Amino acid sequence: MDRIYLIFARFAFLLLLPGGVAAQEGRFTVSGKITDAATGLALAGANVSLPGGTRGRVADARGFYSIDLPRGRHALLFSHVGYAGERLEVDVTGARRLDVALVPRAGELEGVTVSAGGRLVERPGMSVERLSATAIKRVPALMGEVDVIKAIQLLPGVQSTAEGTSGFSVRGGSHDQNLILLDDATVYSASHLMGFFSVFNNDAVKDIILYKGDMPATFGGRLSSLLEIRTREGNDRRLSATGGIGLISSRLAVEGPLAGERASFLVAGRRTYADLFLALSGDKDLRGTALHFYDLNARVDYRAGERDRLFVAGYVGRDKFANKNAGMAFGNRAISLRWNHVFPRGVLASVALFGSAYDYYIGSEISKQLTQDWKSGMSDAGVKADVTWAARPGVSLKFGYAGVHHRFSPGEGGGIGEEALLERVKYPAERAFEQAAYAAGEINAGNLALKIGIRYSLFHNIANGEEVKYLQDHAYHHSTRPARGTWYHAYGHLEPRLGLAYLFNEVNSVKASYTRAVQHVQVASNSAAGSPLDVWFHSSPNVKPQRGDQLAAGYFRSLAGDAYELSVEVYYRAARDVIDFKDHASLLGNENLEEEVRAGKGRAAGMEWMIRKNNGLLTGWASYTYSRSRRKAAGINDGAWYRSPHDKPHVITLVANHDFSTAWKFSANWIYATGQPVTYPTGRFLVEGRYVPTYSGRNEFRFPDYHRLDLSATRVLSRPGARVTSELNFSLYNAYGRKNPWSIYFRQEKEQPDLSYAEQVYLFGIVPSISWNFTF
Repeated sequence: MDRIYLIFARFAFLLLLPGGVAAQEGRFTVSGKITDAATGLALAGANVSLPGGTRGRVADARGFYSIDLPRGRHALLFSHVGYAGERLEVDVTGARRLDVALVPRAGELEGVTVSAGGRLVERPGMSVERLSATAIKRVPALMGEVDVIKAIQLLPGVQSTAEGTSGFSVRGGSHDQNLILLDDATVYSASHLMGFFSVFNNDAVKDIILYKGDMPATFGGRLSSLLEIRTREGNDRRLSATGGIGLISSRLAVEGPLAGERASFLVAGRRTYADLFLALSGDKDLRGTALHFYDLNARVDYRAGERDRLFVAGYVGRDKFANKNAGMAFGNRAISLRWNHVFPRGVLASVALFGSAYDYYIGSEISKQLTQDWKSGMSDAGVKADVTWAARPGVSLKFGYAGVHHRFSPGEGGGIGEEALLERVKYPAERAFEQAAYAAGEINAGNLALKIGIRYSLFHNIANGEEVKYLQDHAYHHSTRPARGTWYHAYGHLEPRLGLAYLFNEVNSVKASYTRAVQHVQVASNSAAGSPLDVWFHSSPNVKPQRGDQLAAGYFRSLAGDAYELSVEVYYRAARDVIDFKDHASLLGNENLEEEVRAGKGRAAGMEWMIRKNNGLLTGWASYTYSRSRRKAAGINDGAWYRSPHDKPHVITLVANHDFSTAWKFSANWIYATGQPVTYPTGRFLVEGRYVPTYSGRNEFRFPDYHRLDLSATRVLSRPGARVTSELNFSLYNAYGRKNPWSIYFRQEKEQPDLSYAEQVYLFGIVPSISWNFTF
């Protein structure tokens, strides 16, 4: 740890050298925002540079840039993929604001972009992927529903946790080890229709960034990855709408200016309507069935002045399934409020308030004795504030604070009515406070770029006035009763982050990174894929936080004038106190859940190859990932190492998009993956007339290998440049009808009870769909 402090000391010393910040007389900051001239939307990742290829700046997620220049007249070049470049002459006599609006290139065919801002070869960060809303839209979709999560599952190092689900695994981690943020607010369950679709409406999404490693010090709380999803600003130039009608759902987004052009709004909604068709059924039982989900996104942006921007964004979504005997409902809510202020000399301050909540309900009414329900949920409320400072050309600093209050409702329910067989129970709510302070810096010095960050996280348990039990050998040993509202237990951890990039020339570079992360909140689930009924629980005196260290290195090359990009990355992750559960654990509604936990070690390693084509009529990428992921915990698999649920050694992904003309666009993707690890029964014995199975080692077997081809064709119905546009999209999910296993059951032969057979369940055959999309 002393070495880490020494690195930071040297870093701070570098900033104070002669010619550093304190001695820079005659230099001034030029800053501003880069936007789309047609819509007013911010252009994240736009480039600002000086003529002659001098290393410049990349606009941040909100389109802001800042660059220090000496006194005098300078030319600045502004550029972004898909836009005409702009060259502006600037007289620098003091700090000044310079906003720039770039014009989209007329008639440019839209291609898939997975760039994370700037050239891949030059960026100091690695293990980072970005997908724009346009790129996501081009991916062939299940039942015509464009899906953010399904799109990222096509990236190297990312795998679906199971067929048809919105859960995903990054570099061998569990689905709950991914931090999913929607405009600063955490999304705890990102699925609709039991995981077939995600909760993110692509009409409201601006872009997404996935950090598979090299996570910025500004974020923490998960071991594997960060998925940052940003909603887009509304059009501040004119009122417009976009939407679509598909086989299972329809959607509509409306946006436009407010208060002249100082503010804008965006409202986007989506709803399925399977239940509307069920109401027409001749079966009266089906007529009373409810089966739908809905989403509603809203956002308002306001420019309070030249230096101040404010936005508020909200989301609400819910699923409902119900018939005359049973029902289920679950949903998310999220809200974010952010203020950005630009100070002189390249200082940007940002303050965000956010909150989120998730809850579910299940119930049944079979008879008076078997009428019961169960509900559970959790909520967050937090604040985040940070300052970014362009200290000098090639040097930027960022520091800040984040805090969030967690409230967990483990469960409430049971029998309903006097004749019910089950007793009603209500477990007390549990609370915790998680906070962190962080500082980060980035230095670009010629061909060498350095990123360095430090994060100190604290997690506090807050007493609810109930008894606090302490475990010994997985059984409760003694207890205390701290006063309600007191912070009775805490964990504190230092999380260093380090990134290094060396540019050999304009087309070759190597990079390396190190990330330490700590996770205090996790899921209790018997399913590797996750489900809406997952139980979230937190660190406590009995459950230590999960801790992980990841090392990664890579080689990056640009080919044919940046038309192609090649990357090869290797990584190794070691984790401690990784959460798993004993065999046949009881999780749902278990008051003594911590007794079921078995914490241990984890390790994952792999190599990811990727080549992508960025422009032209044919765009896309091809990737191959080789990886292994293992775990070891006392009380599981006799204490020996075993495959993690997401150990899939071989994954191949091919994604292609071809624009044959301005009227026809085609897309295809094919994926192959080694079968998911699974535990099978290997024998059985007879006990008092009943057969009792015996099982293999944990995850000793595998499902059959997974592979699938998806196709999509889009027919543009309007002429280029038309005010009102529309298109028809035809998609084919699982085009050759591969029966990929969703689960495998073992059943007993009726005529020969001493024999059993395996039965495979699959979800999808060939799934065709059609949707009509429009903009006006």
